[in-house]
Amino acid sequence: MPFNRLIAIGFVLVVIGAVLPFMIILHYVPSTFLLNFLAYTSSTAGIFLAVLGVALHVGKVRSKQHDDDWHDR
Repeated sequence: MPFNRLIAIGFVLVVIGAVLPFMIILHYVPSTFLLNFLAYTSSTAGIFLAVLGVALHVGKVRSKQHDDDWHDR
């Protein structure tokens, strides 16, 4: 999967993980174990996917830069 999709999916999951507890605090949605677990899981998975996407991007850029440095000599 391309790194930009991982970052976008991670961002959406983190936003869901932040908005859902806020809506629970404001009593727009009821506080249930399932919703609390969903908010925690989506936030954790979003951070993990975003970090993975950034790591893939940095690795790709550095490997390309390393290849360019190697072939220029």
